[in-house]
Amino acid sequence: MAVDLFAGIPVNDYAAALAWYERLLGSPPMFFPNDSEAVWELAEHRYVYIEHRPGRAGHALHTVFVDDLDTRVAGISDRGVEPRSRETYANGVRKVTYLDPDGNEIGLGGPPL
Repeated sequence: MAVDLFAGIPVNDYAAALAWYERLLGSPPMFFPNDSEAVWELAEHRYVYIEHRPGRAGHALHTVFVDDLDTRVAGISDRGVEPRSRETYANGVRKVTYLDPDGNEIGLGGPPL
């Protein structure tokens, strides 16, 4: 079964969110479908996008699992974005959580050390 994913994140201040997500994801968006959306491709056929939707912002909860968690977190810190929290679950899986300017939660999960 093929899986494509478009995960949306509503934001209040599009310009502020665009700058923040560029720092978090380490690149400018892959494309802009219109004047109120920006799209990044995280992996083949797997996208995350921000959309200017005043009043709906702050409720997104997304977690992306990566195999290079420590390297990614260090790169994000180098770009000036720090996590809100770090957790290690009983099975050793780790999660680092970021909050965007609207309070949307973006988590990065990774394998045990």
